[in-house]
Amino acid sequence: MGRFGHKLKSSSPCSATKLVILMSIAGLLGAALIADFLYASSSSFSSSSSSAYLSVASNWAREKSGIILIPSEDRTDKASKKQGVVEDKKESFLSATFADLPAPDLQWEEMPPAPVPRLDGAAVQIKNLLYVFAGYGSIDYVHSHVDVFNFTNNKWGERFDMPKEMGHSHLGVATDGRYIYVVSGQFGPQCRGPTSRTFVLDTETKKWKTMPPLPFPRYAPATQLWRGRLHVMGGSQENRHTPGLEHWSIAVKDGRALEKQWRNEIPIPRGGPHRACVVVNDRLFVIGGQEGDFMAKPGSPIFKCSRRHEVVYGDVYMLDEEMRWKVVTPMPKPNSHIEFAWVIVNNSIIVTGGTTEKHPVTKRMILVGEIFQFHLDSLRWSVIGKLPYRVKTTLAGFWDGYLYFTSGQRDRGPDNPQPKKVIGEMWRTKLTL
Repeated sequence: MGRFGHKLKSSSPCSATKLVILMSIAGLLGAALIADFLYASSSSFSSSSSSAYLSVASNWAREKSGIILIPSEDRTDKASKKQGVVEDKKESFLSATFADLPAPDLQWEEMPPAPVPRLDGAAVQIKNLLYVFAGYGSIDYVHSHVDVFNFTNNKWGERFDMPKEMGHSHLGVATDGRYIYVVSGQFGPQCRGPTSRTFVLDTETKKWKTMPPLPFPRYAPATQLWRGRLHVMGGSQENRHTPGLEHWSIAVKDGRALEKQWRNEIPIPRGGPHRACVVVNDRLFVIGGQEGDFMAKPGSPIFKCSRRHEVVYGDVYMLDEEMRWKVVTPMPKPNSHIEFAWVIVNNSIIVTGGTTEKHPVTKRMILVGEIFQFHLDSLRWSVIGKLPYRVKTTLAGFWDGYLYFTSGQRDRGPDNPQPKKVIGEMWRTKLTL
């Protein structure tokens, strides 16, 4: 078996297995108040140690020894939120892979890993180049540079620094095909607050310029270029937890702001960070996200992260020529941490990984391992495959028929969808739609 293994098979239940499961659940309950945010220790951070390319089948499984996941085909059914519960006489067992959806396996090939592991970084693709920005290296360290991956030769190459005043994670990023606009984001490690600073990168000269700051700092806002204007929506307010509803825009052209101030636009119906924002066919879509996030512990000199209640949702909103928000079909399940986890392929939006609702018993964060397709003709969703493992804040690209993703924070293993190791690994699969 390779490092990521082959498809796992389920075995029959036994009393010993049930005892182990009960002990595991008890342990999880005792740890439920400990933050999932990133990283119990810096040892959780690792880039891929493998330099060889590896073609494997997904090791992500929905059935494990002694526990059977009962998937719900109808997500509109309220009972679907209780999926994964199996009754056995007087004992109840809750699957550790809560909320996994049926999905076909894909053949994945491991590519050269990114130069550094990163979580909550940003990425944008321009032709055959994927520009990867910033992100956490560890809970106490953030990157302040850009790495560039070339899809033509499948190699990481150029690296250059970001402005010292720029945010280091949770950025809003958009491009017109040459210039990359970088908006707000969190400045510094742990759970420091957001900035209102805005920058633009000329990818041909590698020079940075500043633009007018946002009216207020925002953390992980939905950001896109649409109809000659840079739009910034939602995100979290300065305390990192309270959802923002504001929607601002500013006219831009050739890497310059054509106005001195941001203009107020129609507020987004539901606020919050960690959403995908996509412009396609002259329509702007905002997909998934959450309300609430970790906050700095009061009085902590290092802004130590402290967990708060979060609500993950799968809502999808659309703006078109009428400039009114329209509610369209939600994702197959709630999904967050997907800001840069999407690509556009064959008149559809592909979304990779993310995080979903908390585990109903342990209340721990649950990662997503599915790949979703949003059909732009019907405005409907389907589940088209599995990733090699569950992972959030993936940075996705598409080139020559291949879907790529790199970086993020992966699960603890096929049986445990909680987040653990921050990675720099890169994978690709031939996508047939």
